[in-house]
Amino acid sequence: MSSFTEKLNTYAQLAVEVGVNVQRGQHVVINASTDVRELVRLLAKHSYEKGAKNVTVNWQDDELSRLKYEMAPFEAFEEYPEWEAKGKEELAKKGAAFISVVSSDPDLLKGTDGKRIAAFQKAAGKALHTYRQYIQSDKVSWTVIGAASTGWAKKVFPDQPEETAVQLLWEEIFKTTRVNEENPVEAWKKHDQNLHEKVEHLNKKHYSALHYQAEGTDLTIELPKKHVWAGAGSVNESGHEFMANMPTEEVFTLPQ
Repeated sequence: MSSFTEKLNTYAQLAVEVGVNVQRGQHVVINASTDVRELVRLLAKHSYEKGAKNVTVNWQDDELSRLKYEMAPFEAFEEYPEWEAKGKEELAKKGAAFISVVSSDPDLLKGTDGKRIAAFQKAAGKALHTYRQYIQSDKVSWTVIGAASTGWAKKVFPDQPEETAVQLLWEEIFKTTRVNEENPVEAWKKHDQNLHEKVEHLNKKHYSALHYQAEGTDLTIELPKKHVWAGAGSVNESGHEFMANMPTEEVFTLPQ
């Protein structure tokens, strides 16, 4: 059985080689919290090994974010730094690859003024419109991966001690992302191929509805006309394949 360090290293390799498929001479941008520094260092290491020209890390800190929402004047949330928006836009124009690591405490802003959150989201949406167009249209390679933090771990495993909860969440992430398989990179490529085959099949069928039946379940979901099924893999403007979402979202689903 591989050690945690070995699994984390493999996870970083997957994000770089399969998630964004880093190319030689490419700029890589990593968005992450300060509580996952070890993972970020491994992401940078594998990016450089794949030939990245430069790796930029945009750090976030939960405590600092909370302090701002509690103490900054309201007008601070009605603007977004122009230099930051232009910087992201410029990197996207030059074909950078973007890796976002999700780990922030889900209760980070609980109890804060919702008007502040709404104001900042509005300001960010306007300032980052062009940058987000590059991401949403898959012109550039991007991926979102999960990381185990204390806040998330206690949500997923509320009955476990803090340290145990974090360890359990990491194991779920490793299992879900195929890190535990003999050749995770090849396993992902086969998985992506399988998804494409399923997508092609579903798009040919043009189903009008999906009907789910099981014990205690009888659910019909009508589908819009001319709907299109899509898999996890995408191709950027340069013709390179990438995996936008490493499927850890099921791990981060909160209990109802």
